[in-house]
Amino acid sequence: MAARSSSASRKSATARKPVSRRKPARKTSAVKSGAGRLPEWNLADLYAGIDAPEIARDLDRIDAECRAFESDYKGRLATETPGPEGGAWLAGAVRRYEAIDDLAGRLASFAGLIHAGDSVDPAISKFYGDVSERLTAASLHLLFFPLELNRIDDDVIERAMQAPELGHYRPWIEDSRKDKPYQLDDRLEQLFHEKSQTGYSAWNRLFDQTIAGLRFKVGAKELAIEPALNLLQDRSPEKRKAAGQALAKTFKANERTFALITNTLAKDKDISDRWRGFQDVADSRHLNNRVEREVVDALVASVRAAYPRLSHRYYALKARWFKKKKLAHWDRNAPLPFAATGVIPWTDARKMVLNAYGEFSPEMAGIAERFFTDRWIDAPVRPGKAPGAFSHPTTPSAHPYVLMNYQGKPRDVMTLAHELGHGVHQVLAAKNGALMAPTPLTLAETASVFGEMLTFKRLLAQTKNAKQRQALLAGKVEDMINTVVRQIAFYTFERAVHTERKNGELTAERIGQLWLSVQGESLGPAIEIRPGYETFWMYIPHFIHSPFYVYAYAFGDCLVNSLYAVYEHASEGFAERYLAMLAAGGTKHYSELLKPFGLDARDPKFWDGGLSVIAGMIDELEGTG
Repeated sequence: MAARSSSASRKSATARKPVSRRKPARKTSAVKSGAGRLPEWNLADLYAGIDAPEIARDLDRIDAECRAFESDYKGRLATETPGPEGGAWLAGAVRRYEAIDDLAGRLASFAGLIHAGDSVDPAISKFYGDVSERLTAASLHLLFFPLELNRIDDDVIERAMQAPELGHYRPWIEDSRKDKPYQLDDRLEQLFHEKSQTGYSAWNRLFDQTIAGLRFKVGAKELAIEPALNLLQDRSPEKRKAAGQALAKTFKANERTFALITNTLAKDKDISDRWRGFQDVADSRHLNNRVEREVVDALVASVRAAYPRLSHRYYALKARWFKKKKLAHWDRNAPLPFAATGVIPWTDARKMVLNAYGEFSPEMAGIAERFFTDRWIDAPVRPGKAPGAFSHPTTPSAHPYVLMNYQGKPRDVMTLAHELGHGVHQVLAAKNGALMAPTPLTLAETASVFGEMLTFKRLLAQTKNAKQRQALLAGKVEDMINTVVRQIAFYTFERAVHTERKNGELTAERIGQLWLSVQGESLGPAIEIRPGYETFWMYIPHFIHSPFYVYAYAFGDCLVNSLYAVYEHASEGFAERYLAMLAAGGTKHYSELLKPFGLDARDPKFWDGGLSVIAGMIDELEGTG
């Protein structure tokens, strides 16, 4: 969903991997589908195509500027910095570093986005790999900067920040210095960085290409993963079953590859964590998110304790609606018997979301509308295209792009609202510059989930038919369960895999056993897990690209439930405070950003409050029969 972030985005963006990963923008701006004409993005705002001469020019420029930066500043930070005068000098270095970061972000984003649009085209794959290698090589000359910056004594850097020019970067400097205990010496950092291209980056790329190349035989059709997964939401029980079995069969045939990728990346992370001194398998993610381990532990404990009154209860209710005692796992996301049929046209989805945004804030709707008018969205399903959806911030000198696989389902409308929430957030935060625009994942999901909630609440208020209102409410509960319960189950699964991997490789069978254990606990007795489901861990991209990312979804959902309650009872000015929070980007800690709303995530009751919103919706559904 969200753009992946990493600590590299706070240090050297030449090293940052694109969040999610076409040849040049197509001549047509839309593709016909059952949902109407779907827009394709125009990446020419970054570069005209993979052969554009500007790419070679900018890669050469990155090389030259990184080398010049190293020549001008390496070994000088500790001696030149003391006092405000030195602070002004250091601010000049930071500004140059930030400019390099922005240009590198443009190159990395274009390569990543074009690869996301078609990850099986050999020319695009080569381009993506070549750009990544060039950026990694160039950024080796920047590695010294955050390392030397963090070695400056606290009192010295504090005096230097009295210079207004450097004081401007205080949030980034203080944020970067939180990494200080886990830094290695320069040569080791250089080795880790350079080896990433043949290490985790290569395994990430293998996963992407493997997933995009898989085909699933459903009836007489050979489907890519996105349409195959979409059939799990089909109205026909026979199609859902056929899709579930086809997914399991193809996953099973490829289990050795996925087990190898998972084992290798878990071991790679374990090596890095051990060298850097992280105590827990998820501590590096918590540091990256700028969230305390005890806060995440409290969230996880609250959600797991709530499984019986959330997912267990809802799926039992859903089984009764289908006149069954249990639902097969492939029926978990089946459309309800009383839900409206038909495909929601893209034009209707656009109107629904923009109207909901506009009712809350005309400014917010105005920003979101640019994604449609300026072709910042890629919506059609295509062979080779990355599955799922995301909003990629690119870099502050450009603008975000949204990728979707729109097929006209009600959930697709909510996905559009979700990703546009990210997009609005990224546009507003861009004014902070390349170093301070990125937002930790704990707050990165807040704007997206809030956008979903605005859209849902507006649709609910407009729906007068009792059965359709029930279906809409049930759909929202399912989305919230998928966002909170399912993601915490994912996090629990990851913890089990990474912890056990410390003692040796895990077979695909063993990984499947861990998967079934956490899924059974979270789904409850009303979901019957049939043979084949033990392979479904294989396609989750977050396990590969961003270990332990998933709890951010639950964090954001519970936070938004509490935030929306404040909104419903707020006086004038809530929208302005909310947009100011988004505009802060990465310049403030999440606790500071939540203060104006009277919210404190450190309070154990905070999570229970968010979960009670979901429970309340299930109460209402039980009352409707």
